[in-house]
Amino acid sequence: MKRVLAALVVLGLAACGEEAAKPVAVQPSPPPAEAAQPAPPLEPKMAEAPRPDPNKELARRVKRALEGESKVQAAAIDVTAADGVVTLWGTAATDAESKRAAGVAAKVEGVKSVANKLAIVKGS
Repeated sequence: MKRVLAALVVLGLAACGEEAAKPVAVQPSPPPAEAAQPAPPLEPKMAEAPRPDPNKELARRVKRALEGESKVQAAAIDVTAADGVVTLWGTAATDAESKRAAGVAAKVEGVKSVANKLAIVKGS
């Protein structure tokens, strides 16, 4: 029994060695396709700066003008603009302050008219 087992082991090892020794056929690579034309280099484009919204820019200028006026509580006033028409939103302590804010806004370049929507809050 030992001889049969030893013979099988020898034959098994010999069989493994034969397969490992067989040369592997190498498939030739297919001929290269027609050479692809390289893409032309991309020209670097300058990033265009976004154009500021003219309405927002006008509202910013009016807000800055209100902040520069000492007799106006600009923190309580919001400003919107549309095609040169500026609207003041928020509160003012007195009617005089409300009128002063509208007058300051009207003097800003680009303002065509002012819609004064400021509410008068007594005791502010």
